[in-house]
Amino acid sequence: QVQLVESGGGSVQAGGSLKLSCEPSQPLALTRDFCMGWFRQAPGKEREAVAAIDNHGVTSYADFVKDRFTISRDNIKNSLTLQMNDLRPEDTAKYYCAADWQLVCSVEPYGSALYGLGLVGWWGQGTQVTVSN
Repeated sequence: QVQLVESGGGSVQAGGSLKLSCEPSQPLALTRDFCMGWFRQAPGKEREAVAAIDNHGVTSYADFVKDRFTISRDNIKNSLTLQMNDLRPEDTAKYYCAADWQLVCSVEPYGSALYGLGLVGWWGQGTQVTVSN
């Protein structure tokens, strides 16, 4: 069974940076274009889409991370990264790698709904990001 494995989470002070990475445990058996991205979930809150990227490098970001986070992918390895700069305490959450978003490859307006609708092919286990003042 393919798993997505995230790394790079940790604790940082406000204003700091972290880089998250995600790789599949084995090659994804997909011969078509597919969308990858990141979600996050803070305690007591719903899982929300953060950033998405398609096979052509077209990206989409949530308003709350625009100009601070950068998503990128390697189409050969099907790996994903999220460079997070100028982190804020409100960015504290568990971050999840997600591959094969169905229907849309964008955060707005429906990206976050994909989780509740079961419209994402693969999920990682999540990596914790904690930002302190």
